[in-house]
Amino acid sequence: MTGNFFKRRILLAAIVVAAVALYATRSTWMGGATTAQAPPRPRAISVEIAKAEKKRVPVDVDSIGMVTPISSVALKSRVETTIVGVHFEDGARVKEGDLLFTLDSRQIDAQIAQAEGNLARSQSTLVAAERDMRRFNELIGKGATTQVNVDNAKTAADTATATIQADQAILDNLKVQKSYTRIVAPISGRISAASVKVGNFVRPADTSPLATINQMAPVYVTFAIPQRVLSDLRDAMKENQSSVTATIPGNNKSETGTVAMVENTVDATTGMVTVRGIMGNESEVLWPGILVNATLTVRNETAVVVPSVGIQRSQTGNFVFVVRDGKAQMQPVTVSRTFQGLSVVETGLGGGEDIVVDGQLLLSNGSPVEPRNRKAGA
Repeated sequence: MTGNFFKRRILLAAIVVAAVALYATRSTWMGGATTAQAPPRPRAISVEIAKAEKKRVPVDVDSIGMVTPISSVALKSRVETTIVGVHFEDGARVKEGDLLFTLDSRQIDAQIAQAEGNLARSQSTLVAAERDMRRFNELIGKGATTQVNVDNAKTAADTATATIQADQAILDNLKVQKSYTRIVAPISGRISAASVKVGNFVRPADTSPLATINQMAPVYVTFAIPQRVLSDLRDAMKENQSSVTATIPGNNKSETGTVAMVENTVDATTGMVTVRGIMGNESEVLWPGILVNATLTVRNETAVVVPSVGIQRSQTGNFVFVVRDGKAQMQPVTVSRTFQGLSVVETGLGGGEDIVVDGQLLLSNGSPVEPRNRKAGA
């Protein structure tokens, strides 16, 4: 009896162990099945977004330009003499009519005095000849003289008159020569450093000028544009829509003006045409001879723009991530040009869409996103 009792206890224990093992295996299998059927929800990616805006933007062309003065005058002496006075500081602003140089005029003064003496003598001769002519005319009426004497008196008076005209011409010429001893500014602008000082001998044959004056306001900015822009530019000039902005590289100083001239030929080797803009430059921001960044604005037109940082590139072309219903959707776009950090979208967007401008590297088509505030200055 005792042996059978122990056998039954051992069999019961084996059944219990088998049941526990079966339950553990089933629990593990059921738990694995539950995990496979309910995967965890993907985490939303934090991104910055911006609106695609429809607004008026300029159609412009960037180029490198050079500032040139409208007027530039090289001052030279027109007489052979010596410098006796320099009346300006090097690099100073001068006005039209300001005295710049004084030249030695003593020799010309002496010649003027001589010419004035000759003129006075000729005038006295004319007075005497006219007096003789009147007297002979009276005598011829009384039969007291001959016609020959009358004719000779008239000839003497005519000769004295001609001599006076010649003497007056010589005097006028000398006065003009004397005016050359005072060199004044023919235009307003900035003058260069004087190449001569007091005591230097100057003459008209000298090759280097005494100084040079450049007009500073207004000034020209000359640059070149592609020939494809020429037709649009000419149309814009007819309606006074075009403008030119010249910016000095390295700072934000700039001047805005209008198109003054378009060259009448296109360079066949480069396909470029020269354009000249005129700038007011009252504050003298632009200096003759410097290179500037020239921007030619042909016209303004309404277009859809987005921040250029939002434009992505792939093998099939440009695209942006548009946020719809909390998910990022790839949207192909065509970019026509850029302007001040903005890209002008020709096709693909209609305006008002939310596009991703930061965080695109973590996105794929359909990724859930969570918008965040844009950084200051973005």
